[in-house]
Amino acid sequence: MLNRSGFLALVAVVALLPMLPLPDFWITQANYVGLYGIVCVGLVLLTGVGGLTSFGQAAFVGIGAYATGYLTTQFALSPWLGLLAGLIVTGVSAYLIGQVTLRMSGHYLPLATIAWGLSLYFLFGNMEWLGKYDGLSGIEPISLFGLSLENGRAIYYLIWFCALAAVLVSVNLLDSRPGRAIRALKGGTSMAEAMGVDTARYKITVFVLAALLAAVSGWLYAHFQRAVNPTPFGINMGIQYLMMAVIGGAGHVWGGLLGALVMTLLQDKLQVWLPSLLGTSGNIEIIVYGLILILLLQFAQNGLWPFVADLWRKLLPASTRPMVASVSQTTAAVSGLSQRDKANNGTLILDVVSARKEFGGLVAVNDVSFQIRSGDIIGLIGPNGAGKSTMFNLISGVLGVTRGEVSFNGERINRLSARQIVARGMGRTFQHVQLLPTMSVLENVAIGAHLRTGRSHLVNVVAAMFRLDRKQEQALLQEAERQLRRVGLGDYLHLEAGSLALGQQRILEIARALCSDPLLLLLDEPAAGLRLKEKQALADLLRQLRDEGMSILLVEHDMDFVMDLTDHLVVMEFGTKISEGTPQQVQADPVVLEAYLGGVE
Repeated sequence: MLNRSGFLALVAVVALLPMLPLPDFWITQANYVGLYGIVCVGLVLLTGVGGLTSFGQAAFVGIGAYATGYLTTQFALSPWLGLLAGLIVTGVSAYLIGQVTLRMSGHYLPLATIAWGLSLYFLFGNMEWLGKYDGLSGIEPISLFGLSLENGRAIYYLIWFCALAAVLVSVNLLDSRPGRAIRALKGGTSMAEAMGVDTARYKITVFVLAALLAAVSGWLYAHFQRAVNPTPFGINMGIQYLMMAVIGGAGHVWGGLLGALVMTLLQDKLQVWLPSLLGTSGNIEIIVYGLILILLLQFAQNGLWPFVADLWRKLLPASTRPMVASVSQTTAAVSGLSQRDKANNGTLILDVVSARKEFGGLVAVNDVSFQIRSGDIIGLIGPNGAGKSTMFNLISGVLGVTRGEVSFNGERINRLSARQIVARGMGRTFQHVQLLPTMSVLENVAIGAHLRTGRSHLVNVVAAMFRLDRKQEQALLQEAERQLRRVGLGDYLHLEAGSLALGQQRILEIARALCSDPLLLLLDEPAAGLRLKEKQALADLLRQLRDEGMSILLVEHDMDFVMDLTDHLVVMEFGTKISEGTPQQVQADPVVLEAYLGGVE
């Protein structure tokens, strides 16, 4: 990320470039870098951050270019109306395409993007009213404040204004509540959904945003070239856009511009130098170009931007980021965030009635029943393979029951999704830690408060893009800090979560779950990897939560930890409940001893 001085220096360089006595060719190259960079910034959001690979962005560039080209040449409409039309057509097309293709995963998704990219390319080339493969010509230049941007130097500032605006809007978006949800997509959907993130909606959102940026690039391209034809919008160009994003640094917004710069200059120089160096003509530069890309991918897997950012930090070190203002650990409410009314002690919170889960012929959970009341700490124990984690997943909505009922706070929830269940007040951790390792500890925990805002999805996204959400963002981060200090991680707020030890990562997950303001907390092996004093501190925290009226269900293999902490135990073996009672009753149950130790003797 560029600091303020770095951004201002870049703006100064961009602004001064056309004023220098440079050949028009260099200005034209700078224009192409800006046009490609806009598309690549969208690909960073989509692929590098969101984890959704697309080879079809060139087709969206084509929609933006053809929309304005057709309206301005056939109906003599303003290029600005052409921009509006291009954005509308692109947005609708991306939404419809995304509804189909984004349901796919693995290698099917990139193959699907190739398919629709090719389809749109051939559509452009076969439509009579779009000029078929000859395309459209005679496109009017853009006029701005009475000035005609009819040449490369004139349109340069508009192109680079759009490029830098795309970067700033994307940076703002990622530094927000919706941005954390988008970044969570790359880690899979289970954790994000368990925190209340509507992953399907956010996939569509980032897909449409990337397409709209591509359409803006297409609009500028059409009025810069004054003509369009299908050639620049084929699958080859789609691959080049993706390569630009990867080379620059697909996980970094500024990497989109850097990749466009490096690859545009590289292509041009290879075409000039190689024939004179080797004394031959042909496409030999393609071979060398490919080898250079392989080397870059081999030795700079995160792209070139991290090297540039590190160099810049050494030249102009930024001041340490200020920490979020501390709040009292005893403060229950945070301004602007919703908060649940806690149930009275003894109120029935969770009621599991004959829950059964079958995977084909395997019965993983066999008609298990138990209850949890407000202010109880319940332990779910059993040997490996007993079905404890499956039971957890049935309760939290990750899996659906084959038959039986699960009711939470008086409402049947076994037909609800994980996202709907967490919205009703159930937080959880995972057996295998699921966090975003490159995000800060504070941001990881703030994801847990995702549902604690009242604005609509679209309003949240637009507000984040233009930094109109700072009050809400401050409230979310303050709540995240409060929970981190509550669990003893207040000294690690701005470290990368992946740098923490395993035990600390498990505590981080508990803080993240607490951020959702739950009535029931599901903890899957929370003490695994913790040292003795850390376990004692965790036990004290859980007792404090119980005293505040929170209910806790935990799966744990550390029997000393479980026996000292829990009020009630449920014991499972081979998917069946074999015992239930207080820790003392369970320890004396012969059936439990048989399951764990092979018998009393």
